[in-house]
This record gives sequence, C-alpha cells and structure tokens, in this order.
Amino acid sequence: MQRHKSVEKRARTSKAANLVNRQGRSRIKTAMKDVASSKDKESATKALSEAVSVLDKSVKTGLIHRNNAANKKSKLAQIVNKLEK
Repeated sequence: MQRHKSVEKRARTSKAANLVNRQGRSRIKTAMKDVASSKDKESATKALSEAVSVLDKSVKTGLIHRNNAANKKSKLAQIVNKLEK
C-alpha cells in the first residue's frame, strides 16, 4: 500500500463504511426472514410494515437501489397475501 495521507484515510473510511453497509444488509435480510417465517396474517402484516420501513431507510441512505427495494417489497407483499386469516 502506498504511504500517502489520502490513501491511508481512504482505507480507514472504507473500513468504516464496510461495517455500516454489512449491518444494513443484515437488517434487510432479518426483516425479510421475519415476514417469510410468520405463520398468521396479522403478525405477517406487522412484520411487513417493519420490513418496508427498513427497506425505505436503506434506499434513503443509498445502500440499495429503489427498484431493488420495490421488488423486495412486492415479493414480501405476495407472501403476506397468500396467508390465510
């Protein structure tokens, strides 16, 4: 690695950003699993609203693209709509 100040700062910044991005992706996966593992429609609906919130926040921070979030929300809504009351 080169010994320039800018390179060293970039390495530190990348390390911090990597940690934040990993945590964000983990939150998305957990929220989606919560919706998929719900047994009844009431708990699935609640989990869906939380998952939508997590996805929207991820889009806002630039973690994922808005179309990617829309596709995920659509897939989760299909899962909830298949459940019976």
